[in-house]
Amino acid sequence: MENRKEMKTWLNNLGLNHPLVIAGPCSAETEDQVVKIAHQLKETDTSILRAGIWKPRTRPGNFEGIGAIGLKWLQRAKEETGLKIATEVANKNHVELALKADVDVLWIGARSTVSPFIVQDIADALQGTDKIVLVKNPVNPDLPLWLGAVERLHDANIKNLGVIHRGFSTYEKTKYRNNPEWQIAIDLQNEFPDLPLILDPSHIAGRRDLIFDLCQTSLDLNYNGIMVETHFDPNNAWSDAKQQITPSSLDQITVDLKIRKETTKASDYQECLQNLRVKIDVLDQQILDALGKRMRIADEIGLLKKKNNVAILQSKRWNSILGKMIHLGKEQSLSEDFILKFLKAIHEESIKHQHEIISD
Repeated sequence: MENRKEMKTWLNNLGLNHPLVIAGPCSAETEDQVVKIAHQLKETDTSILRAGIWKPRTRPGNFEGIGAIGLKWLQRAKEETGLKIATEVANKNHVELALKADVDVLWIGARSTVSPFIVQDIADALQGTDKIVLVKNPVNPDLPLWLGAVERLHDANIKNLGVIHRGFSTYEKTKYRNNPEWQIAIDLQNEFPDLPLILDPSHIAGRRDLIFDLCQTSLDLNYNGIMVETHFDPNNAWSDAKQQITPSSLDQITVDLKIRKETTKASDYQECLQNLRVKIDVLDQQILDALGKRMRIADEIGLLKKKNNVAILQSKRWNSILGKMIHLGKEQSLSEDFILKFLKAIHEESIKHQHEIISD
């Protein structure tokens, strides 16, 4: 994309002295609910009120949004509080209604980003708009697909663009509703450093107790803001109750978050060093997650060997792994000595796991 540096103009024009905060209910439920939350958020660092009007649900039968009437509720909240307003759009009709209601920020959801056809239809409907358009990452970890959606919008002469990192679906169960896969967002940030990057900790976490740590990690990785689902009565929200927090909780989170500021050359060094260390921390966690998964597979192999009365050590298989990994390691500029030590440590732990299973 050309002229990428223009992309942060809309963010700079907000004149904030802190990261951008977008907040509001997962779903607009009633007019009183939307307006009440807006007034509570007005007393926080929130600049943009978000609310889902049309809710694409994974399975039918769940609350799928109040529909276009909710746009009037957002308009009233904007008039009374001065907050900008935002909602998700998933087709041409949504776009037309949102633009007519003078919605300030439109975002494209993860289920829409996965389809270039849907994104192109939305881009055509938004052609040349000066509204802010944010693109959530696709459901699955696919960086080119995410960037492709942004490029389609940019090609439609939409200048005020940004992306929202809401995590990625996985079949395996983790503590998160959607795995962060931080490296994908880091890669996006490295490729397009002038594209505003916003974290959606609510959809990554799936539960409110994880939101603060996710927000802090995002700021340590130089994200430009957060998008947090808030509700004055989260437990009784009509959708995604477990991941919503109260406006007062959001206010406390923004107070507790640590934000580094540029001051001197020495602090520039410390900031760069800290950013790189955070990236290492993210990768270290991914390595540990991968090792945990590997050991669980080793446990399954141990059970299979026990059932079939097979010896734990299979020398031919082990030598094959070593040869393959040493070759792949060289392609990553890793020494043969390091690869040998690393793999031997993994192999010893795997044998230990299998021995415990067979001996049990």
